[in-house]
Amino acid sequence: MKTTDAQVRRLMEEMSRHGQKGRAAMRSGMSRNTAAKYLESGKLPSEAMALRTWRTRSDPFSEDWPGIVAMLRDAPTLEAKTIFEDLVIRKPDGYEEGQLRTLQRRIRAWRASDGPEKEVFFAQEHRPGEAMQTDFTWATELGITIAGVAFPHMLCHPVLPYSNWEWVTVCHSESMLAIRRGVQAAFFRLGRITKFHQTDHSTAATHDLPSGLSKFNKEYSDFIEHLGMKPRTIEVGAKEQNGDVEAGNGALKRRLEQHLLMRRSRDFDTVDGYENWLWAILEKVNQRRTKRLNEELDAMRPLVVARLPEYREEDARVMTWSTINVKRNVYSVPSRLIGEVVRVRLYEDRLEVYFRGQQQLAMDRLSGRSGHRIDYRHVIWSLVRKPGGFARYKYRDDLFPTAIFRAAYDALCEAPHKGIGADVDYVRILHLAASTMESEVEAALELLLAEGIVPTPDQVNALVGPARLAVPVDMPVLMVDLSAYDALLPMAEVAS
Repeated sequence: MKTTDAQVRRLMEEMSRHGQKGRAAMRSGMSRNTAAKYLESGKLPSEAMALRTWRTRSDPFSEDWPGIVAMLRDAPTLEAKTIFEDLVIRKPDGYEEGQLRTLQRRIRAWRASDGPEKEVFFAQEHRPGEAMQTDFTWATELGITIAGVAFPHMLCHPVLPYSNWEWVTVCHSESMLAIRRGVQAAFFRLGRITKFHQTDHSTAATHDLPSGLSKFNKEYSDFIEHLGMKPRTIEVGAKEQNGDVEAGNGALKRRLEQHLLMRRSRDFDTVDGYENWLWAILEKVNQRRTKRLNEELDAMRPLVVARLPEYREEDARVMTWSTINVKRNVYSVPSRLIGEVVRVRLYEDRLEVYFRGQQQLAMDRLSGRSGHRIDYRHVIWSLVRKPGGFARYKYRDDLFPTAIFRAAYDALCEAPHKGIGADVDYVRILHLAASTMESEVEAALELLLAEGIVPTPDQVNALVGPARLAVPVDMPVLMVDLSAYDALLPMAEVAS
């Protein structure tokens, strides 16, 4: 029977107790000669084992190994599977599928003993209250819906590395406005400020110079200076320097996934409702980090500045198309503003349009460039007078508020003898939706289409038009009995 390390340790223990070799050997479960051998060497069986230097079977890659090594030296990132597939093509009778694992082990051992040097990552020491790290992470994988509609989005995720205190805000891009909202939400939650704010090389915080170096954007620098901090970024390609928040992104989403499973629904009524749900979770998580957070707060400075507005402002002239151009995207506004200059507030997720200090409308902000968002209510009053403009209108697809409206227009176009009359009828239906209730017009269209009827303006109007109340012909004249007031006079005299 093979002697184990535990037996030899017991042998050594017994010898130190009483010094009798035979007794110690018996109690440790080995022969006297075996005990003598281990007492003399002073080594455990695992330490005395010689490494096996021979192979139990022939090496199937011995003939091609020099060429494999040459390939690995020329291309260190080359994978074993790619090399094996090449060998099988060149020698189809020499190799079989099950030998891939053998090659992978050989290459891994070669890389460890003779391969190129690997990149070393350096663990970072975090000091209480020194810096806040902020990063963005996509959360679309959580499958969140708002009122039943898919909600692709990101999370702005600030973290205090020493205590791992964290906060999030919902956003749609890695924009400066998203950073401003997320960072302020975190710091004003804490009421104190760190010495540094650290980000990666996002375009919102830094920009590239011709020299290949990076410099902080002025808007970002001004924002950090306003809060009373200094900006700091990681070295290019050194993600481990932002490691706490990078690792925290995955942990955050795993935690949210578990809470969504417990909630049994991924749908929220509004974005605000979803964000409040996120904050409630993080409040509970952060309560478990109170001890180290208090150390951070003691090392941080009070936050004494005012909160910056989380929007930008710019002026835009309303074109004759009843549109404004904001950040290379087109938005419609009420036609009464044509020719006027309006003030636009750009939030991270929406726009607000003001004229002479009064808000005119608010709408979701478009991402990217060359997009357009046209509200048919802004143009329908002119279009109903000039329906010929509908056919080739540049933004015609925006004039179908729902799929039902589009189906109604298609039905009108397919109806015999309609021609241009289909455009006229659809514009009148759209005008009816703007004048009454879009949902009621949509319901009427759906009902008519389900019955196989081509919807005309008159038919739709008959279904959604207000019911007329019958006016009675003969109404009795109401006579007022004033005796009831006379009865109150004695009561008034008593009270006086």
